Amino acid sequence: MLYWGQVMKMNRERTGMLIAEARKQKNMTQKDLAAALHVSDRAVSKWERGDSLR
Repeated sequence: MLYWGQVMKMNRERTGMLIAEARKQKNMTQKDLAAALHVSDRAVSKWERGDSLR
């Protein structure tokens, strides 16, 4: 049985993977995506790792 915390962690990880996949399909670096979204490349890195999607 999965607990809510485990489900949320899996969702954050999956979302991060989707962001990274979409970025790579567009041949963009994290820096490119960050510039397009007016955020830091560190923010994009955190999103892709699922660290800041809580």
